Amino acid sequence: MPVTHAPERPFVDFEVVLDPGRWDADVALIGIAHGEPYAFDEVPNDQSRAPDAVRRQSDLFCYGGGRHFDFDLGGDLASLLPARRIDCGNLARGAESYAEYATRARGALERLWRGGAQVFVLGGDHGVTIPVLEALEAVGERLYIVHIDAHLDWRTEVGGVRHGYSSPLYWASTKRCVAGMTQIGLRGTGSARAAEVAAARTYGSRLYTARAVREHGFGPVLESIPTDLPLYITIDADGLDPAEMPGVMAPAPGGLAVGAVVDFLATLARRQRILGLDVVEIAPRFDAGNAITCIAAGRLIVATLGHSWAPGGGRRGA
Repeated sequence: MPVTHAPERPFVDFEVVLDPGRWDADVALIGIAHGEPYAFDEVPNDQSRAPDAVRRQSDLFCYGGGRHFDFDLGGDLASLLPARRIDCGNLARGAESYAEYATRARGALERLWRGGAQVFVLGGDHGVTIPVLEALEAVGERLYIVHIDAHLDWRTEVGGVRHGYSSPLYWASTKRCVAGMTQIGLRGTGSARAAEVAAARTYGSRLYTARAVREHGFGPVLESIPTDLPLYITIDADGLDPAEMPGVMAPAPGGLAVGAVVDFLATLARRQRILGLDVVEIAPRFDAGNAITCIAAGRLIVATLGHSWAPGGGRRGA
């Protein structure tokens, strides 16, 4: 029985498969609408529309269904990817509780990873990453987290809500499967206080501000990421500069450049195995008229996908 709803259109040219019994794939993409909402948030909020908003721009971020030459990949995406690639649709929340919804999300993700897929998640707010972490813990593979965001996301709770968008990296720090993390693009202010910053540093998280990346490039960041562990990458759209990705709820000037992040992801994808990646916190109503935020999000995914599966890439060697 399907556990997801059909997307408005597939991601690039992926086959849409809603029945988990047929989730036999090397690459899978799924939309997860939201994490645990805070009391002041509407349900669903605008960010829950992002998975389909990104997919709608497939012809712009990957022209010709992946069959046209891509200069960032050195070839066409379709010829690089394995044949078994699916779009699993969107996991939407109905009348169920958040706990029930999160259980469904964990089960869907766990099934995909146990089947050997590289999994891409379109959110939703950053609370989406928490059931992702629960699924990775259930699978049990030791991994390292790479986190791109303007904000630390290390709150244990906000107003009694423990699984919201201010908390995913705190939850990552509690998982035995997570060997460590590198957090990139930090700047301005968010929900973190001095205590959360101290807790992240005590844990051993490697923190890189956007200013540090501008001054020194991604070289020191790459050196901080161990090469002998598979990666899970979580990208909050507000980690990038709002001049290039304006469609976010909390824009913070001075963010990372899209082109630099594309190159960074390509380097990671070529040198080691990437278990999966999420892109979260896109608010379509704040996007520019040409949907540049959604297009940029698609390019981040395409870069990771293409370089993962290119000859010599991290997935080819898996």
